[in-house]
Amino acid sequence: MWKQPWGYKEGFTICGGLFFIGLLLQITIGGIDWNLLAFPINLIILLVYLFAIILISLFPRKLYLFRWMGQSSAAVTSMIGVVVITVIMGLIRQKPAHISVTSFEAWFGFSQMLSAWPFILLYGWFTTLLGVVTFRRLFSFRWKSIPFLLSHAGLFIALIGAVFGSSDMQRLEMTTTIGKPEWRAFDQQKNMKELSVAIELNNFTIDEYPPKLMLIDNETGKALPEGKPVNLLLEEEFQSGNLLDWEITLEQRIPEAASMNTPDTVKFVEFYSMGAAYAVYVKAENRQTHEYKEGWVSCGSFMFPYKAIRLNERMSLIMPEREPRRYASDVTVYTEAGETMQTTIEVNKPFAIDGWKIYQLSYDESKGKWSNISVFELVKDPWLPVVYVGIWMIIAGAVCMFVTAGKREEAKS
Repeated sequence: MWKQPWGYKEGFTICGGLFFIGLLLQITIGGIDWNLLAFPINLIILLVYLFAIILISLFPRKLYLFRWMGQSSAAVTSMIGVVVITVIMGLIRQKPAHISVTSFEAWFGFSQMLSAWPFILLYGWFTTLLGVVTFRRLFSFRWKSIPFLLSHAGLFIALIGAVFGSSDMQRLEMTTTIGKPEWRAFDQQKNMKELSVAIELNNFTIDEYPPKLMLIDNETGKALPEGKPVNLLLEEEFQSGNLLDWEITLEQRIPEAASMNTPDTVKFVEFYSMGAAYAVYVKAENRQTHEYKEGWVSCGSFMFPYKAIRLNERMSLIMPEREPRRYASDVTVYTEAGETMQTTIEVNKPFAIDGWKIYQLSYDESKGKWSNISVFELVKDPWLPVVYVGIWMIIAGAVCMFVTAGKREEAKS
């Protein structure tokens, strides 16, 4: 080994060496703190890195290692190393960087792989080889090399943008209350930051799925049958249905109700105000034992307790909390430049302004549709356009390869 010309043995040895060097660094000094590489440090490191790659590409004869870095054996072994470390990351549950971990995987950085030295060194080696090959082909440019250049340069740019831009990305959480503009947000370490953007919550709405009726075990509280619970969806046209051996008949439905205690029982009446709960009056009869029960069932709310029917010693009929189908916030957004915009933010439909993307994140789940607060996630990634440029270059390279391959086939014919 290490006799010229180098091949796959040397390539795998280099990857293995980088992996074990990374482990030693991880054990001795810990993972990489990307916050220390924020602008302009990351830009300076990037310029030095690109300059080094250009020198390696221009003067390959100065050192045999430089010449070998453009060979297929180097590329293939580095890709296998990247695949292996990525598979390890996929098999081990990853945890956010701000959470301290003490497990065996954490000691070697495997549970926080994006900041682990083995991962960074192997991906850095792969990216370096990719950059060397790209610059060498660029310096000996030919028109037929355009598909190769687009695909390789695109992947290089996307990786560079993702790695060097990670330290500049901000991910903050803002909690707003109806009628009160808010410009303060918190990062993952709960540090408060004042922003150039303010959000005022005007209204919060939730569209809920129809309520359901289910059977639960009185002792364990688990839905029946265990493992494959059944339910009845109380849609508008629902009148009756079966749950295991029980036939359930709907007698009365009150979408917005309040519970009232009477001397004998609890009943529900219409209540069109904050905290109203969904309630139904049902009759339940067991087809096998002919047991019979009737009464009110409700999912309750933050103001009123839930109500269930105890069918027998083993099971009860309940209405679980209603599941949100869609929730959205009607907001007014202000900027330091004096702009004022009114918009609606909902899940998977963020609003972009001033370099920020504002996502609907959460709400006061204890109050449900009566929530008067809304929680947003604000994300700012100034390097994201660089990543997009790389991705579009990869797509363009793939299209060019497809077109040129077709032309070559026609020429052969």
